[in-house]
Amino acid sequence: MKNFRFLIILVILLVSACGWFKQPPEIGKVLAEHFNNKIYKDFDTIAYDSVFVKTLDSLSESFTNPKTINAFYTANKNEPKMVTKFYISGELDSLVEFLNTSGAHGFNPKIFKIEEIKTLLAELSANKIKKVEQSYPLIAKLELLSANAYLNYNNFLKYGVVNPRNIFSRYYIKVKRPDSAGMIKLLGSESLVEELRNVQPKSAQYKALQAAYLSASNANEKRILLLNMERFRWAMPETGSNFVQVNIPDFKLTWFDEQDTVISMKVCVGGKRENGYEEKLKAFAKSGNLDDKPKNHETPMLFSKINSIQANPVWNIPVSIAQSEIYWMARKDRYYLSNSNINVYYKDKLIGEPDTINWSRYSRDKLPFKFKQGSGGGNALGKFKFIFDNSSSIYLHDTNNKNGFNLANRAISHGCVRVEKPLEFAEKLVGDSYTYDKLRAEVDLPPVDSTHNKWYKKRMAAKADTTKSFQLKPAWFGPKKAVPLIITYFTAWAQNGKIEYRPDVYQMDEKLWTAMKKFR
Repeated sequence: MKNFRFLIILVILLVSACGWFKQPPEIGKVLAEHFNNKIYKDFDTIAYDSVFVKTLDSLSESFTNPKTINAFYTANKNEPKMVTKFYISGELDSLVEFLNTSGAHGFNPKIFKIEEIKTLLAELSANKIKKVEQSYPLIAKLELLSANAYLNYNNFLKYGVVNPRNIFSRYYIKVKRPDSAGMIKLLGSESLVEELRNVQPKSAQYKALQAAYLSASNANEKRILLLNMERFRWAMPETGSNFVQVNIPDFKLTWFDEQDTVISMKVCVGGKRENGYEEKLKAFAKSGNLDDKPKNHETPMLFSKINSIQANPVWNIPVSIAQSEIYWMARKDRYYLSNSNINVYYKDKLIGEPDTINWSRYSRDKLPFKFKQGSGGGNALGKFKFIFDNSSSIYLHDTNNKNGFNLANRAISHGCVRVEKPLEFAEKLVGDSYTYDKLRAEVDLPPVDSTHNKWYKKRMAAKADTTKSFQLKPAWFGPKKAVPLIITYFTAWAQNGKIEYRPDVYQMDEKLWTAMKKFR
């Protein structure tokens, strides 16, 4: 009896190994039932795998994320999930509709290989395949082109078509970019349509620019709108509802609370780089001569938080300014430094009489000195400095040159941002009358609250006492809460029901337009 049982088991195993009870794979069953076509019941997974691998190899060069696509299908045994799940349900047709209307976002539908996808869909739907092996290259190509188009469409809308950090040298905002885990999850989603609907930009700014783009007839206007739609697609850091924005082309600082504007004021930003900057930079790299070094004072784009206010600030003069300006002024006028309240340090020790330095002995590209301008009315930073963490030594500050705010083009600073109404800005930052009056006293302004007059009178008395030396020093104040700050660059945006346009002061539009060329 035991031998008989063993014989039965052996026969079953042999029959199974020969494939006598083999069931068609999922794709075969689905297509056979959908088309009522028996040839798909003979779908050979091994033969299809070979065709799929060759198709993937041939298409990979044209894919944006070939490694991610390869990883997804390797993990899923090369199963044509896009066809199995979404061709039958009609969602592949919906994908085509979304791709067809991608022009509403400024994309050229051709970048998604839409015509090839349409042709493959039509060929499969015609149900005229006579032998199942004829379907393998068709299904493989439809699967892969659809997956690639689906990924690209989602990524372009969610993150933008270009990474600004790759094309702008002074773009320090850490925008989010697509990652392989997110894309693999997207490929494994249960509903293409749901994902495609969810990825549509929802910001009011984007929608307003998009509406203007769809109704504009002027090519240049459409170009500007498209560029700024792309900027609003970039996945920026979360600012929260209460934040400060400096828009460089607008020369404006705006404090937003929800959708409301708390305060708004003019700013002066860094001057644009010299014409022919790239070529001059190459010449400087070869010669090493500072005379060949081109000027670039453009204010960087960045995201940070304002964490402190310095009243009566000291200006730590950057090496670049010391070399290009301070050095020459000191050589021209031996009293320039003392008259400008600029202290000179050698090996971090203060030089008592900088007027005696023989500047002709030193080369400006190897200056052994550091320069600091002391607190006071002549300080280039004015009476206030607003500080936030960043790698570019950039900050917002007051200025003793108020005439700059009357200019139409206010790209005139060395890179930092000069604010028109520093006192008003400081009041908003500190957030309470007690701290604000202390701050006012530091810059010799009477308190708003008369009960705080004691501080003010004490300070003014100390300054007036000729028997003692009064030294003006920086005073530090903390904001009530660190306030997010974003320095950004928009040449078009929606405001009060219309689109505002500003000149491309740093010529960044042209560079972005070139980078987006293949997507248009």
